[in-house]
Amino acid sequence: MTEAKKTLKVKLVKSPIGCKQSHRETVRGLGLRRMNSERVLEDTPAVRGMINKIAYLVQVL
Repeated sequence: MTEAKKTLKVKLVKSPIGCKQSHRETVRGLGLRRMNSERVLEDTPAVRGMINKIAYLVQVL
């Protein structure tokens, strides 16, 4: 009886150029490389925190 993993689809909609270094590192940590790149990530508190940190750069679909 496996549980269905909850996921979030995250899209980079604004360039991290000119942002703080830690914010650029967070974007890379989420696996986002270039504008409009999308990743499907597991919904964990760590991932939620990373998304909240760079909420002005990404869109959660």
